[in-house]
Order: sequence, then structure tokens, then C-alpha cells
Amino acid sequence: MRKSFKYRLYPNRNQAQALAKMLETHRRLYNDALAQRKRAWEEAKQSVSYFDQSASLKGWRETNPFFAATNFSSCQMTLRRLDRSFQAFFRRAKAGEAAGYPRFRGVNRFDTVDFQTHGDGCRLKENKLYFQHVGDVKVKLHRPVEGKIKTVSFKREAGLWYAIFSCDLGEIEVAPSTNPPVGIDLGLKSFLVTSEGASVAPPKFYRQAEAALRRAQRRVSRRAKGSRGRREAVRIVARLQQQVANQRRDFHHKTALALVRDHGTIAVEDLNVKGIAQTRLAKSVHDVGWSAFLSILEHKAECAGVRVIRVPPRNTTQACSECGALPDVPKTLSDRVHSCPRCGYQADRDLNAARNILRLGLSRQAPTQRVAAHVA
Repeated sequence: MRKSFKYRLYPNRNQAQALAKMLETHRRLYNDALAQRKRAWEEAKQSVSYFDQSASLKGWRETNPFFAATNFSSCQMTLRRLDRSFQAFFRRAKAGEAAGYPRFRGVNRFDTVDFQTHGDGCRLKENKLYFQHVGDVKVKLHRPVEGKIKTVSFKREAGLWYAIFSCDLGEIEVAPSTNPPVGIDLGLKSFLVTSEGASVAPPKFYRQAEAALRRAQRRVSRRAKGSRGRREAVRIVARLQQQVANQRRDFHHKTALALVRDHGTIAVEDLNVKGIAQTRLAKSVHDVGWSAFLSILEHKAECAGVRVIRVPPRNTTQACSECGALPDVPKTLSDRVHSCPRCGYQADRDLNAARNILRLGLSRQAPTQRVAAHVA
């Protein structure tokens, strides 16, 4: 099992400049490699692979002193990063989707450098993280690093520096949870409603920070482009956006942990979040962050032996959870109470949907698992 740990770095002024210089060098390497691929295809219809560029890297380092002053394996990781972008481009093009050709990275669009192996150009020594050509940088280990460190990355976010360790925890046997199952309905009026009747209110972090963000963005527009004042104003906007993202992530982790601790099977809708985000509800959908929450929930569930089942959302809101009948007139978003004309069952709209989601989730389990769930 692999697990990532993120920690804050506290470089001094010289170290921060060295980290920024390394980041800029990798950005230029990424752009040069992209330009080579693009030029080879436009001029000779030839594809350039990662292995071709990795073989050319030694020659580039002989002619470019900035590349030469950067760890070799970390340069290879940047070339692999570009290769992954092309592989994703080819996959989308083959599937008939909007392909999105890899783009050149601007100064503010490249913020991470990866080191392939812990010990090759970087090493953690107690509360110091050594980087080649940078030195020992202070790192705040607010929690212990678990397992064996495999790869190391450093990242710049809103002017602050962070280290990310990807660790191998080995083979971990997790016993299946025996807690009762639950279905959850994600929404905007309530962040989620469970089939047991519990609900979690949406936090609306972005809405709360919207006024401060508006003022900060206006301050940016008043500053001259390229000026020191504009750079500082942009940094303030980035810090506000980072605070919103951190608050949302913390909320997602705590909500997911509460669900995983109390339930053995969690049924959720397989929502088309991207499609919903293209409607008039876009701002609210991005504010709640359903996709990020479901990813966190599935990760925590895997570590705790809890099964997460995604079910199709078709008719989960419309059908009656008691008798399964569909209404003669479909419910609209303004209809907040479910009232079945067939059996007379009445309940909150979201509670009815959560019960339908649980029923569909249990029907997708193996027979022995369904029996165990009902017994629990």
C-alpha cells in the first residue's frame, strides 16, 4: 500500500531562491522537451518518446549549465511527467473526447519537482530535508512518516513550500468491517443525507470568502502589470484561495472519517459531476467539491475495510423507497417532500433518495455480503 505525507518546508532566503531556481529549470526543461516533440511532428511527422528524450538528456546537460546543475533523475521525472501528458492526450483523442494537446507551462503553471528515489538528490535527516544544490531545509514533521519513503517532491503553493513523501507501507491485511450499511445522497441544500436520516449541512467556504476574494482581485486589477505591488496582490489572492481549499479538504476528511467509522458498506450515487458543473448550479457544485469528497471517502474506506459502492443515479430521487413506484408527475428541484400516490409514504426528498441508493447498493453486493449486512 502506498500513502503520501505532506509537510511544510521552512527554507531561508537563499534556500528559497535555490528552490525557485530549480523549479524554473524544470519548467524550462518541460517546455523544451514539449517544443522538441511538437517540432518533430510538424516538420517530419515523427513521434518522440520519453526514451528518446531521456537519451538526449545527457547532451542537453553538457550544453546547458542550468540543466547540468540539476539532479539527473529529477530531470527524468520531469520528462516522464510530459510523457504522461501525451499519453493522456492520445487516450482522449482515441476515445473521441476533447483531446487537449499538452500546453507550454508559464511561470505560475509549474509548481512541483519530483525526485525518483529517496536518497538520490534528496534525503530526510530528522527535521531537515536535504536537496542537492540547495542544502538542508527545515521541515515541520507534524506527524510521523510511516513506511519506507519511495519518492520525494517539493511544491510551491501560494508562495509557501511543501514536501510530499510517497511511502510504501507494505502489504497490509484489513479485515472487512462488520458495521451496518448506509446509503448517502449528496446535494446542495444538505451536503449529504444518510438513509438513517442524518444530514450534514453544506459548509459554503467559497461563498463565505467571496467578498474578501472580490476585494483582493480588484486590488490586483488596479496594480501595474509586472510591478512588485501586483505580485504581492496576486499572492494575497492565492493565499485566500488556498485557505478555502484547505477548509474544504479538512471538512471532506472529517466527514468521510465519520462515515467510515460507523458503517461497513457505503452506497453513493455515481454522479456526473462534470455535467452538473456546467449548469447554473456550477458555483455551488464547485464549492461543495463532490468529486474530491468521494475520492477521499474511497481511500479511507479501503484503509478501514469498508466497501464503497457507486450506483447509477437514475430515478433515485423519483422512485418511492417503500414500494418502488414512480410518480405520475416527476418531481422538480422545488419539490422537497416525497409523497407516494401509490402507498402513501411521505418523507424528505433526500432521505427517500438515500434509502433508494442503499437498496441499489445492497443489490450489487454478493449474496453472502447482503446476508451479513442485514444480520449486522
